[in-house]
Amino acid sequence: MNKNKKELTFTSKVLLYLLAAGDLMSPFMTSGNFKRKFLYNMPYNNYRKTVYYLVQKGLIKFKEDAGSRFTILTSKGQLEALLERAKLPVAEKWDGKWRLIIFDIPEDTKAERNKLRRLLKINNFFKLQASVYINPYPLNREAIKYLQETKLIEYIRIIKVEEMDDDKALKKHFGLK
Repeated sequence: MNKNKKELTFTSKVLLYLLAAGDLMSPFMTSGNFKRKFLYNMPYNNYRKTVYYLVQKGLIKFKEDAGSRFTILTSKGQLEALLERAKLPVAEKWDGKWRLIIFDIPEDTKAERNKLRRLLKINNFFKLQASVYINPYPLNREAIKYLQETKLIEYIRIIKVEEMDDDKALKKHFGLK
């Protein structure tokens, strides 16, 4: 396993589950149906704590309907879940081209800029300069969708580079031939 790849946290798994459910509200799980849906060797009490943590962060909310309690993602939670999906790199065979990402994000959106840097690092992009990152593989669709949803795409240029003057060190860094 690549040292840069990280396992998803349980919180991320819950967010991704809710994102996959889409507009279909997800029932708040009791200890019985929790074991049937989540096979993560996680105690139910941890699930409950995670859900209430996500509520406190404003990422999900509860909705009552016909005597049942449901959990749904807020718009903030949808963006956070999309960011979690974007962190899942897709392994491909290298096509010999480099992907260069250049960005200039305004200072008033510093938190979003930091999320972008974290997203690039998790997807194994290498920092060439302060706002310039490179990788032999493209960002996954979820990462692009996240950039579009957050409107960060307006400050980013993604360039496919066919030729570089000296990429020996980069090839070595990424384990390419």
